Amino acid sequence: MLRVRAARVFTGTQMLTPGELVLEGEAVVAVGAPEEGPGEVVDLGDVTLAPGYVDVHDHGGGGAAFADDPATAAALHRSHGTTAVVASLVTQSLDELEAQIRRLAPLVDAGDLLGIHLEGPWLSPDYKGAHPVDKLRDPMRADVERLLDAGRGTVRMVTIAPERAGALEAIAAIVDRGAVAAIGHTAATYEQTLAAIDAGATGATHLFNAMPGLKHREPGPVLALLEDMRVWPELIADGVHLRPELVAWVMQVNDRVVLVTDAMAATGCADGAYVLGDLPVEVTDGVAHIAGTNTIAGSTLTLDRAVAHVIAAGVAPEVALQAATSRPARYLGLAPVGTFAPGTRADAVVLDAAWSVQRVLYRGSWLDAPSS
Repeated sequence: MLRVRAARVFTGTQMLTPGELVLEGEAVVAVGAPEEGPGEVVDLGDVTLAPGYVDVHDHGGGGAAFADDPATAAALHRSHGTTAVVASLVTQSLDELEAQIRRLAPLVDAGDLLGIHLEGPWLSPDYKGAHPVDKLRDPMRADVERLLDAGRGTVRMVTIAPERAGALEAIAAIVDRGAVAAIGHTAATYEQTLAAIDAGATGATHLFNAMPGLKHREPGPVLALLEDMRVWPELIADGVHLRPELVAWVMQVNDRVVLVTDAMAATGCADGAYVLGDLPVEVTDGVAHIAGTNTIAGSTLTLDRAVAHVIAAGVAPEVALQAATSRPARYLGLAPVGTFAPGTRADAVVLDAAWSVQRVLYRGSWLDAPSS
């Protein structure tokens, strides 16, 4: 048994000052104020101990895409405090997506990944972002069920444009299978978005990006997704996709915001030429664009930087930490992670006063062992 103490322990919902996390093997036994009891005591001192970060929209890192080398991609993000990740797949042919899902599903079964996210191919050609337009298609129920069947329950989220033919029926099928339907890469009207939410959609894939902007007479999907408390809006807080002031305002008015990275293979690597799906990407000054265009192609963000960015923009630390821990876990129903509670996985991140990651605990083991 291990008793880890810190000046501040964030449980996923509240800050304890001071606090203690009690661990046994790969599981949390208890969390609360420090008290006498059995086990080795590790006092981390004047730091914040929080649950390991949970990224539910992440394509890769460390020079690798999750579709090709999930171990490398996961290791890069884990070193930055993200101990639970959902592998996102970009638009490909149905055959290729099925093959990718089948390769990743055993890693979800083993707990190395927390799930699979299909970001495509059922997206709008007008807001395709970094998705190949020739492979976009209408969401026929048989196609949707084919890919969900390939995952054997490991596909946790599907992004869909609700204005496409068959979308509402597809959303119902996704939800019936226990996955989250998320609205994104869409040209939907306000009314079409409301219909999709009523059909069961509860996610907003990188809100504001790859969708029409909020207009005074045509509020489009943004208003519908922000005002409905059934929806979890994702935000990419890298200072490129969104103004920091906008991120801070949304997080003040909506208590279900989830921070995501939308990271691609170049995350943690030098500028240069990369690939996202089968599209060439050029990274300059840490910003990824489809080669030869101004179209953003994912990000090179890690969740620790996202948390630090939103706190610097004026968001309360407890709110920022929730958006990277307990909220994404609740969003996709990832019960073993995102909080400190008896029975949850022993994943934690140690943060200094600048909210930088100092140490990471993964499944009960320190990646960089602290001194007692």
